[in-house]
Amino acid sequence: MNTILVIDDEPAIRSAVRDILADEKYRVLLAEDGVVGLEIIQSERVDLVVLDVRLPRMGGMDVLKEIRRLKPELEVLVVSGHGTIDMAVQAVRLGAFDFIEKPLSIDRLLTAVRNGLSMASLRAENRRLRRAVLREDEIIGDSAAIREVRDLADQAAKSDARVLITGENGTGKELVARRIHAASERARGPFVAVNCAAIPDTLIESELFGHEKGAFTDAVSRRIGKFEAADGGTLFLDEIADMSLAAQAKVLRAIQDMRFERIGGQESLSADVRVIAATNKDLEAQIAAGRFREDLYFRLAVVLIRVPPLRARREDIPELCRFFLAQRNGADGRGRELTEEALRFLSGHDWPGNVRELRNLMERVSVLSDEPLVSEATVRRLLGAEDRPPTGPGLIPEEYSGLKLLPAKELFERNYLVQKLRESEYTITKAAQAAGIYPSALHAKMKKYGIESGE
Repeated sequence: MNTILVIDDEPAIRSAVRDILADEKYRVLLAEDGVVGLEIIQSERVDLVVLDVRLPRMGGMDVLKEIRRLKPELEVLVVSGHGTIDMAVQAVRLGAFDFIEKPLSIDRLLTAVRNGLSMASLRAENRRLRRAVLREDEIIGDSAAIREVRDLADQAAKSDARVLITGENGTGKELVARRIHAASERARGPFVAVNCAAIPDTLIESELFGHEKGAFTDAVSRRIGKFEAADGGTLFLDEIADMSLAAQAKVLRAIQDMRFERIGGQESLSADVRVIAATNKDLEAQIAAGRFREDLYFRLAVVLIRVPPLRARREDIPELCRFFLAQRNGADGRGRELTEEALRFLSGHDWPGNVRELRNLMERVSVLSDEPLVSEATVRRLLGAEDRPPTGPGLIPEEYSGLKLLPAKELFERNYLVQKLRESEYTITKAAQAAGIYPSALHAKMKKYGIESGE
């Protein structure tokens, strides 16, 4: 039920308006002057104000200014028995959504009230959606590892330097790229994402640079490529290590000169594009194996951001769970929370699919669980932890059983280094010597895996 506040110094007008609005099932509050009205606004939930212009103690226009200051989102309908065009214009300039004259027409009053409430509802929905979009692109967590990622992204946003983002699948590399774009001077320009792994080698050049009509069999019309589409903005090349060497050479040339040609075209085109690339592969290993161009790596990695796996920032898991559940609760109107036992269990899970896997689990919890307070047993069941076969003795430790080879190697390396650091009481030189690596290499790996002294 919408609440409408009527501020008018005439008892008969207040009473008449109250009866009209109450018949339409509105909740009506009354105030004999602006001072009382402002007190009600600050103590009650009010959706719309019907405000007379001529009031004792405080004029209607002054009341309107104060309402705009106190509750800028509150819609105000101004009424007056001595209205003029100048007064109507002034009221609208001060923030009123409409102005009507006395004596009040019932139809005109109800139409204006409905319009004002519809406007308030639309503006509230717009604010909610803007908050949701901003929150959707937010990097959630307060661990040292994720704070470093945010800090690097914010620093990178201040320039047009190329950025290379590395990390396992599902860690949020595109989220980091979008944060950089949104905080940069290119924020008003387009953000164009290309999944290089999803495009066949035969089509990657057309996808990136476009083609002219008739350039090949299926080229029935001219096509604009992603470089051209991203002009004035950011081009995000996701999974760039999955490109063929031939495609890498063309990308290298394009980002060196910011010039390219459409397939089948003769004209050299230019684009003002900021390039951000990402990969889940170890590019140094790919370079050593001859599968990635070293010159392209150095072109891309002007700023290098490593996004940690979720298991390296376990303290962020409860906040992520609450965030994803809140998103689902807002979408379907069903409130869900996790018990402390469930949160502890989830914080101990290794999450081979990282944040993406956690988000999908929270969606399953929201859809499939009927518990307002979701138990550990339910979470285990929906995660499938109950159905996982035990690991054979002496073969693979249980914590590695659900992982692919690269994540398993990284998890082992992290655990191994933490153990060596503990044994040496976090003396870097001793730990590095015990591990058979240089102290500088140990520092780099600690940074990569988000290992902190005293962990």
